[in-house]
Amino acid sequence: MTKKEIEYKIQEVKSDYIRIQSDLEKLDSVGGNSKNAEKQLQQLEIELADLNKQLANLK
Repeated sequence: MTKKEIEYKIQEVKSDYIRIQSDLEKLDSVGGNSKNAEKQLQQLEIELADLNKQLANLK
């Protein structure tokens, strides 16, 4: 991937993370099952870390 592609993907992942985090807060407030949302956040954190490593290796 090019630097621009990685930067774009990082922005996408951050956007998804914020959306899911908001959903998680809503689930918690109504006592819903938040396990799936928590798992998605963990996966996004791993993906973001990997993308940041890729970006650092390009510099």
